Amino acid sequence: MIGRILSVAVMAATVGIGGAASPAQAQSLTKSKNCEPPKYPGSGYFTSLKVTGVSCSRGREVTLAHYRCRVKKGKAGKCTTSVAGGFRCSERRTTISTEINSVVTCKKGTAVVRYSYQQNT
Repeated sequence: MIGRILSVAVMAATVGIGGAASPAQAQSLTKSKNCEPPKYPGSGYFTSLKVTGVSCSRGREVTLAHYRCRVKKGKAGKCTTSVAGGFRCSERRTTISTEINSVVTCKKGTAVVRYSYQQNT
């Protein structure tokens, strides 16, 4: 009887461990990585792209979705709604008469997409 209880306990522990993310998998979900930014659709360029908890391709999707949201309100427009399925973005801008330089951080849960751009005005 005790042997059977121990056997069931070992099986339950094994199933529990198998269902959880391994330490390497958990770390890869939270580890930041630099990615190749997408091509800038307008007059300017993306200067960097860094993602945490999402793939580089998903980071590029979020970046372009935020760009489209911004320019709906004009060249110097700002996006005030969520993009790409729920990412909320905030910007830190510096501007001069001929250009906008900005760092954008988009978050959805633990996923983070951070990119920078320079746009001619």
